[in-house]
Amino acid sequence: MAAAQAGDRAAYERVLGESVGVIRSVARRQGVPVDLLDDVVQETLITIHRVRHTYDPSRSYHAWLAAIAARRSIDALRQHGRRDRRELHEPLAVENFAEEGEASDATEHDQRAAALREAIATLPPGQREAVEHLGLRERSLAETAELTGRSTGALKVNLHRALKALRGRLHGDS
Repeated sequence: MAAAQAGDRAAYERVLGESVGVIRSVARRQGVPVDLLDDVVQETLITIHRVRHTYDPSRSYHAWLAAIAARRSIDALRQHGRRDRRELHEPLAVENFAEEGEASDATEHDQRAAALREAIATLPPGQREAVEHLGLRERSLAETAELTGRSTGALKVNLHRALKALRGRLHGDS
């Protein structure tokens, strides 16, 4: 490493290449899972590159390298632990379990639909018929007039009155 600090490129490449085994060994001793070893090696090599000027040639390169590798191992374990607590590892978990909001939304929707059906059932026959054909089945005025034998004007009036009555029953409007 001292030669690499002096600008010897070949020595720098050689020291980095020989450091990989030591980094892997330190990481395994720290408890880094096999699938994270390459990440720890890469992060350690990047750190070595950034802080190579801090190496003191009068001291052990192996100890300096092991300290950096141990720190990068701990960082990887911390990051991996945080990610594991947040992530779901079961791909079907999202599909199998609805979120609370989705379940309550569906229940609320069902309750509103039931209340609407009950309110429609209480309408006078002409208004109910207008709502069912024009609103629910989305038929045209002409088609509904032909099916019911009522004029389009009467259907419009019935639909208007029915919607006003439904608004009043469901929302308390007048």
